[in-house]
Amino acid sequence: MVQLSSPHLQQELTRCVQARTGRQIRELAVELGPECVTLRGFTSTFYFKQLAQHGIRDVLPHVGLENAIVVDG
Repeated sequence: MVQLSSPHLQQELTRCVQARTGRQIRELAVELGPECVTLRGFTSTFYFKQLAQHGIRDVLPHVGLENAIVVDG
């Protein structure tokens, strides 16, 4: 079982999303809940929103994920 309350994990997930998206998610927030990761922020395309999700899946392939990134382009 993965410990979702680790600050180290939150930093790693943030770095993965930034690397995957080329830092195209503005105001990126990776929130760790008891059983779910939530992504928040803003981007210009659905492509970057999807890439952000894959950044999380690279590290945590079997954890619940809510992608609340807003596409405003």
